[in-house]
Amino acid sequence: MGHWPSGSGAPAYGRSMRDLASRLPSSPGFWRSPLRGPWLTSVLGTVLLVGITVLFVTGLLSYAAYNPDLAPVNDKTPDKGILGFYLFAWPTDPPWLYRLTQGVHVTLGLVLIPVLLAKLWSVVPRLFTLPPVRSLAHALERISLLLLVGGALFEFVTGVLNIQLDYLFPGSFYPLHFYGAWVFFAAFVAHAVLKTPIALRNLRAMREERDDLVSPRPAAPTVSRRGALWFVGGGSLLMFATNAGRSFDSPLRATAVLSPHGGPEPGGGPNGFQINKTAAHVGIDPAETGEDTWRLVVTGRSGTVRFSRAELLAMEQHSVALPIACVEGWSTSDQWWRGVRLRDLAARVGHEDDPPDVFVESLQRRGAFRSGALRANQVADPRSLLALQVNGEELSEDHGFPARVIVPAAPGVLNTKWVARMTFGDMG
Repeated sequence: MGHWPSGSGAPAYGRSMRDLASRLPSSPGFWRSPLRGPWLTSVLGTVLLVGITVLFVTGLLSYAAYNPDLAPVNDKTPDKGILGFYLFAWPTDPPWLYRLTQGVHVTLGLVLIPVLLAKLWSVVPRLFTLPPVRSLAHALERISLLLLVGGALFEFVTGVLNIQLDYLFPGSFYPLHFYGAWVFFAAFVAHAVLKTPIALRNLRAMREERDDLVSPRPAAPTVSRRGALWFVGGGSLLMFATNAGRSFDSPLRATAVLSPHGGPEPGGGPNGFQINKTAAHVGIDPAETGEDTWRLVVTGRSGTVRFSRAELLAMEQHSVALPIACVEGWSTSDQWWRGVRLRDLAARVGHEDDPPDVFVESLQRRGAFRSGALRANQVADPRSLLALQVNGEELSEDHGFPARVIVPAAPGVLNTKWVARMTFGDMG
């Protein structure tokens, strides 16, 4: 008794079940790459630990650059509550500050994509381990991993779509990316606290430890772990070379072939530099910008004054070299802008010695940021202009004719084009 009769199918059935189990992703033997292991995962995790921390900090700086607590039109993330603790008045010096912080944020995000994908590949067997939950502590760890992986993919995907000017997610990019960043970073910090000591120990040991990432029956290696790291690094270098040039003045601008505003300048002449949206795209009617019809309405402490373009040109003109830097990470080289200082316009309506905040409205009919607010420190800066000309010629329609704002270190969307009205007064 206790033995299967000769010829019985039970042993074969048992073997077939074991063979089937070994072919499932939940089986350790299913994942046969000899590259997986704690050392490779630790190297990739350490790179992400540093890189994502820089991403988070530059992301906060980018949001602060909008002065989001100044006016509702600047803030696309309502009900932020305690998440707004870091907000401060965005400075105008150095004038390339936003260009640097947002350029680093976007470029680093793209450079980290190969590292993130390699890291996810290195730990994918853990997504299929059984049982899925072994204890309460394990359940909490799995939830944090779900938020970490899901948050990372969400942040990188929405960020890439936004910088490619092809944002398809429902809802505004600004609040989704903002709140997604906080969810992701909270999970990232929890994961880093748990895993960093182990990762550092693995790096110091420089040897492979036995754990659930190491295949019990690895396939023959086709590349070394260091070779794999060189491959990932090459992918990151390629992302840098084909995108970074749009953020900085360098020979790499010509190689930025994967960015919407990379490569050579879009056209020639004084107005031949990058834009995001054309006048036609946002609904600017040329009839509204003609010399006989357009007037700038300026309101302040002493009342309201209306200026024609000729009257603005008759005022004292000032020139300044400033770039335009946008949230998508691209920027222009320095352009020479000429026009009337914002603080001189404030003086015309009763703010001679203490330029206040200003609310700027555009003729633009469609799209976000049809209006924007600037802080008093931005208005007071002598380099902040209502620009009427650029590079020695009047503005083109696509660059904001008949007048646009240009402010040092301000995000591009707050350098309002096609200005129609300016209201000076403290807003916060």
